[in-house]
Amino acid sequence: MEYTPTHFYDEPIEVLFDSPPAREKSPGCPNGFVWREKSFRILELLSEWTDFTRRGRMARNMRPAHAAVASTRGSLNVGRFYFRVRVEDGRVFDLYYDRAMKNVNERKGQWFIYRELE
Repeated sequence: MEYTPTHFYDEPIEVLFDSPPAREKSPGCPNGFVWREKSFRILELLSEWTDFTRRGRMARNMRPAHAAVASTRGSLNVGRFYFRVRVEDGRVFDLYYDRAMKNVNERKGQWFIYRELE
């Protein structure tokens, strides 16, 4: 089924897991999320994909042979895991987990709601 983006948000969210992911930097689809103080339960995972594109100065700091390998499996703090989900009220969203650390004190990545689709 083809979906068309209707709203772009790219805002941070809090995700909910029934069981925590085994690997924090390579998570699976969450079971729900909290966005703008409202909870959403995920009923269905429609698709998932990854993007290990190096951005900004990270795109220039690796030898070409190593960059080729990293583009298929990621490297430290580089990569995004995308999930297209349907929530309880029938709405469809794209969520993603960005592996990049915010700063030295916050080394974990961050979850975002990317867009809504119909």
